[in-house]
Amino acid sequence: MTTPKHVAVYYTGGTIGMQQTPAGLAPAANLASLAAPIFQEYSHQLQCDWFICEPLIDSSAITLDNWQTWLNWIDSKAADYDGLLILHGTDTMAYSANIIALARPQLSIPVILTGAMLPLAADNSDAPLNLHTALAAFSLSGFTQTAIAFNGQLWPAIGSSKISTERAEAFANPQFGTLAQWSATDGWFNTNLPVGTPPAAPVRYSISSSARIHCFTLTPGANLDMITASLTHNPPDGVVLQSYGNGNTPADAGFLAAIRHLDQQSIPVLNISQVLQGCTSAVYAQGHELRTAGIINGGRCNLETALAILTLAASNHWNKEQIENLLHQQHLL
Repeated sequence: MTTPKHVAVYYTGGTIGMQQTPAGLAPAANLASLAAPIFQEYSHQLQCDWFICEPLIDSSAITLDNWQTWLNWIDSKAADYDGLLILHGTDTMAYSANIIALARPQLSIPVILTGAMLPLAADNSDAPLNLHTALAAFSLSGFTQTAIAFNGQLWPAIGSSKISTERAEAFANPQFGTLAQWSATDGWFNTNLPVGTPPAAPVRYSISSSARIHCFTLTPGANLDMITASLTHNPPDGVVLQSYGNGNTPADAGFLAAIRHLDQQSIPVLNISQVLQGCTSAVYAQGHELRTAGIINGGRCNLETALAILTLAASNHWNKEQIENLLHQQHLL
């Protein structure tokens, strides 16, 4: 008889456990009892211990301090469990998945995040399928990644985004695709799991609550002046620039001067494409002056991944070379 895997379940809040209040939906603390029938179906495979975040939050209210608290929880449980399940609101789930994957890259156990578009207690809720997908993921042999389980899909954390507020298919990973698909009738299929690598020494990166990362999206018109003024008069600890196409921007003298000034101050500017399946690269002459101004090529980074990288870079004092090495390690370049 196979010994059940020991899984720690961390309920942070989010729609999956919400109940109606006079002000609208809000997180409630009784999710474990509501979800008990679903978890019972896996009792022969998984022994699950519940932990409740205090306070429970709507994920749109997440802070850098919350992330550090959750990383501390992961550190306190990883050695004693075969896997970690984090129940999270969908609004910022992809951001949290990216920060966990990058801040704790060698846990040697799977970390699965899931949530729901409708509360578990609601009619026609997507929560049961998402919980089934997440719990079934712990049966995947040799799987040790951080991933999002949603609507019968297992998405790698790096590169994932929330793509819908209207449909159960709320997440996707345009760059790296799905790791596997699950259904109640077929189990896991279309698996594309990473090949296992020898365990490395554990790496733990912290998050500073004072890290200030500014994110700007280029649009035609006057917003370039606003971006330039912000970079000049309110320099942050790092900048994510969502540029056009393959990383192109207007060759505006003031804007380029602001980028050069940040580079001289060793403030990283990570240039990513605003296209869902975009890749910044040295293709067009239009982007040449920006590249020579000192930006870092973000390659296939999406916004969630780029923000996580620069938050960790600012918190742990990484230089440009360390950021570029991480981009290579994550196959983003």
